[in-house]
Parts: sequence; C-alpha cells; structure tokens
Amino acid sequence: MNSTLPPSTPRRATVVTLSALAGVAPSTVTRALKGDTRISQKMRDLIIGLAKEHGYMPNVLARTLSSGKSGLYGLVLGPAENPFYTELLHEATRQAEKLGFRLLIIHAGGGPIEDTTAQALIQYQVDGCIISSAILSSKAADICAQNNVPLVMVNRVALSHGCFVTCDNRAGGAEMAKLLMSRGCRRFGLIYTSSTSSTSREREEGFVAELEQAGLALSFRIDGHSNYDGGFEAGREIAAIPSAERPDAIFALSDIMAMGVLDALRLASIDVPGDILVAGFDGVAASARPIYDLTTIQQPLPLMIQRAFELLRARTVDPSLPDELIAMRGKLIVRGSTGRA
Repeated sequence: MNSTLPPSTPRRATVVTLSALAGVAPSTVTRALKGDTRISQKMRDLIIGLAKEHGYMPNVLARTLSSGKSGLYGLVLGPAENPFYTELLHEATRQAEKLGFRLLIIHAGGGPIEDTTAQALIQYQVDGCIISSAILSSKAADICAQNNVPLVMVNRVALSHGCFVTCDNRAGGAEMAKLLMSRGCRRFGLIYTSSTSSTSREREEGFVAELEQAGLALSFRIDGHSNYDGGFEAGREIAAIPSAERPDAIFALSDIMAMGVLDALRLASIDVPGDILVAGFDGVAASARPIYDLTTIQQPLPLMIQRAFELLRARTVDPSLPDELIAMRGKLIVRGSTGRA
C-alpha cells in the first residue's frame, strides 16, 4: 500500500489523513489507536505504523470534547522572586508528569486573581486548579464553581469555594518562639508582610501567642514586603538601633526576608548568632547555604502538592464532594543563625 502523502495533504497528519492512507474509515483509525480489540491486530499494527511514520499526534481538544476531561490542570503561582514558589513550581511539575497531567502555568504575583484569570481557566478547559499565594476574588471563585472547576489553595486559606492544603502556620510560629526563648532571648523583632494573606497572619499569631504565654511581647515589627529587598531594608533598620536596645532575636515570616536581614546585618558587622539570632519560615533550599545557615520551619511541600492533586482528582470524578482543609505540621530545622544546641 502506498503510504506517500499526496501534495494537497496538510503537513500535520490527522485521523482523516491516516484513514485515507489505510483505506479505512476515520472511526476505525480512532478505535485502532485506542487499542480497540474489535479492530484486527493486523489493521491496528498498520495504522500505528502509519501514525509513527507521519508524526501523527492526537488532537487533545477533540479528546477533551469526547471525554469531558482535558488532563490539563491550572497552577496559579505567587511572586517569582520568592524561591518558595520556584520550588513549588518544580514540585508540581514533577508530580504532574508522574501522573500524566499537563499544567497551565499562570503567574499572579502577590495580588488578587482577577476574573479574567478565572475565565482563562474555563476557556482552556482545565480539570482543576492549584492556587498558591494569591487572593481569590469572590467573583472569580463563583466563575470556577459555576463551571465545576475544583480549586485547591496551597499555602493559603481563604473564605471561598475550594479546598485548602497548608502548613500549620500557627504551630510553626509557636514552635519558633519556643526555640528562641529557650536560647535566652527576651527582646523580639518581627519581620512581617503587609499582605493580607492567611499565611503570614497565622505565623505571627502563633509566634506572638507563645510569647504572651511567657509574659513577653514583640519589641517592634517591620514590614519586609515579602521579598529579599524588604528584608534587607529591615536588617538595615535593625543594625541602626543602638546595641543596648537592639532585639535579641528576629523572626522573619519567610526565608526570603530572613536572608535579606542576614545580609544587611553581615554588612553592618553584626554577628549572627553572637549579637542577634535570626530565624525564618518556609525551608527553601537556599536557607541551608553556609552563607545563611538559617534556622527555619520547613513546609512539607512534596506532601502538600500530592494532597492537592488527590483532592482535585477526587473532585473531578465527583464534584459533589465537600470542601476540605488540610493543615500539615512543618519541620523545625535548627541551624547556625540561632546557635546550635
């Protein structure tokens, strides 16, 4: 049988192309490519061989229309300059590949998810979406709910449609306060973020509540703006405080801000941990570098992403499942920035 494509045939092979080459109906080609045993083994082998020879790729959109499932999941990411979200992207991509999913990546930064983002998720027919470090407007949530697009917020808890997978931020903040107090610290500074996210609010609440139980309080708070530069400026402010009034310990609500603080203190010739202790939260890989050696609460990121995909897959099958909130315990990693035990 002649398998040469006629000149008028489009360069991209389709089911119709293969059916013409094999001399069978397009429906026969579709069944053969799915391994349907109603098609003879000889014909299946012929069609599969033609598909390989002519570089046939299945039409994902057509498959979506027939099955109602695209195998495409949205991933809405927070600020790219924060290594936590880079690591989240890497982990989500790794797990999606193992599961045979594809990801539609949307960068929302630290701001709210606009209605247009929700509409894009619908237009691309995603089966579900993971959202990290973004505020979901009630209208955007309604758009997804009305179109049966399940949502899982990772590293966030919000009052909206969807499930939530997060680190237990209050417990992590409390555990860090206990560690710093056990080191003899009595004057505490907090590097917070002006973001209204649940993540930073809960970390601060857990930290402050533990101090109050011990009859202590924060000496000051500085907005680190959730980034390295904000942490660096906060570190410069701390360095400018007279040594007798300077805090014993600094707790930054994210590692990226804590690293900025450490660099500023180093440039000011302030010894860490000799003069002041510094701790962060997230457990990003860079926090373990010798130049930082940062004590931190490590979020269980691989497990958080795994549970997020499990929640999405379950709700793709049964949209009536109730929303869930899963809080996972972080791991305290003690390093040189707070002095080793």
